[in-house]
Amino acid sequence: MSHPDTLKPSAAMTTSRYAWTVVALLFPVALLNYLDRQMIASMKVSVMRDIPSVGSEANWGHMLAQFKWVYAVFSVVGGYIADRFSKRYTICASLFVWSGITWWTGHVQSFEELIWARSLMGISEAFYIPAALALIADYHGVLTRSKAVSIHQMGIYCGVIVGGFAGYVADAPSLGWRIAFDVTGLVGVLYAVPLLMLLRDKPVEAWVPVAPSKSGEFGKMGKALGALFSNSSYLLLVLYFTLPAIAAWVVRDWMPAILQKEFNISQGHAGVSAALYWQAAALVAAVGAGVLADRLMRRTQRGRIYVSAMGMMLIVPALFSVGNAPGQHSFGLAIFGLILFGIGWGFFDCNNMPILSQIVGPQQRATGYGFMNFVSMTAGGMADWIFGIMRDRGVGLNIIFSTFAGICVLSTVLVLLIRPRDTERDGGAAP
Repeated sequence: MSHPDTLKPSAAMTTSRYAWTVVALLFPVALLNYLDRQMIASMKVSVMRDIPSVGSEANWGHMLAQFKWVYAVFSVVGGYIADRFSKRYTICASLFVWSGITWWTGHVQSFEELIWARSLMGISEAFYIPAALALIADYHGVLTRSKAVSIHQMGIYCGVIVGGFAGYVADAPSLGWRIAFDVTGLVGVLYAVPLLMLLRDKPVEAWVPVAPSKSGEFGKMGKALGALFSNSSYLLLVLYFTLPAIAAWVVRDWMPAILQKEFNISQGHAGVSAALYWQAAALVAAVGAGVLADRLMRRTQRGRIYVSAMGMMLIVPALFSVGNAPGQHSFGLAIFGLILFGIGWGFFDCNNMPILSQIVGPQQRATGYGFMNFVSMTAGGMADWIFGIMRDRGVGLNIIFSTFAGICVLSTVLVLLIRPRDTERDGGAAP
């Protein structure tokens, strides 16, 4: 395979057109990947009422955490499989399986069944994000990668926004929470078929020569992880990726319940308010941040790092606003904080895979992102569970969210310490 920079004009144009086709094909998959997560958060009251064995806030937090813990473990496996074998097949199989489990979730009758459904959901969904972002990075060069990833992430934000309206579906006597899982599950199963036909892998060259190995797959995966762990910039990125996600998962999973309880509003109103404002802000910000980061990359290899750090600094005052709004009985302050959080998150979220692509080679991207997901989701699961316990014990939201803000200050320092490698050695396609 020729290096992308040496492609003939016609070949480069073909590659560029299909590179954006890949983003378009994966957009609805990203939407479905996050839709069910937000749906269950928005329909918490209805689910707990319909399944009394859930019982307590701590159990609900345990259920949310269980999803993240299995997702975390299998993110590493899914990333390695995508790098080692096929991103295309990994993506399509993941979509088909998790969609089937989404349908089943609408039919569970006990807390035990709900835990099993969410666990299997976590396993199947874990294979998607590392493979999808790595495939996008394979097709997009250094001048379009942040923008391409930002458009894919818009699918995630749209999924959370649509999921925020699920509270209204759950409240409707003629519908209910179960039908939402039935419909989204069937849509995903059906979409997996044309996706398999249209999506294709892009052959990439190794950034560094890989010596032949006679070890089994576990040994090969161990060597791949060992190479990542020896990269200090990668370890900094893992921490930077993880720490803000602790706050983000609490905002995503618990904010509907927080707004409903603290401001005495309906389940539907709370679900929409918790998802719509910050996800819409993130959606718009991600596009702007993607374009800005790609343009800054023309001037400095640290362009994406600077844009991401800007977003992280916006998240700090956002968390203070969200945490103090209930004490001041100010719903407007809470919404302002969520919008500001969304803007900062959009700047942060669209640059993680592009930054990763600057510090590891093409054949390590899915594995590298999978391990990042492992650490982040493990921490997020603990945050969900502990947050439920703290709410049962009456710990103030201002204390919790102020702690999150301090963590984000530390994260800003960490990302600025990352040292990207020479982008001319990047294996992505020319834009």
